[in-house]
Amino acid sequence: QVQLVESGGGLVQAGGSLRLSCAASGLIFSIKAMGWYRQAPGKQRELVASITSGGRTNYADFVKGRFTISRDNAKNTVYLQMNSMKPEDTAVYYCNGKYGLYDYDYWGQGTQVTVSS
Repeated sequence: QVQLVESGGGLVQAGGSLRLSCAASGLIFSIKAMGWYRQAPGKQRELVASITSGGRTNYADFVKGRFTISRDNAKNTVYLQMNSMKPEDTAVYYCNGKYGLYDYDYWGQGTQVTVSS
């Protein structure tokens, strides 16, 4: 099993920045890729960004140029730096880990991010 614990959410004004952290523990060697998803009220959960064990990154179009995903392997932690934030970025952000042949999911508990206009 893997445990993912997010931190860093909160309230920020439009145009501001936040950094989310996701600390992984447990059988972390099983994780192939890490990512951040978000879910706004009444909407489906959507991928924000991901990073593979080799460091390859992928971003949703709506965050390209504003958000950056990174990882510190020594600390077993993944980060999401969010800049130039918009009210539509308001959501619960979830840390995700992919494992296994069919990309099964580990999920964190989620952290609320609210961007005021």
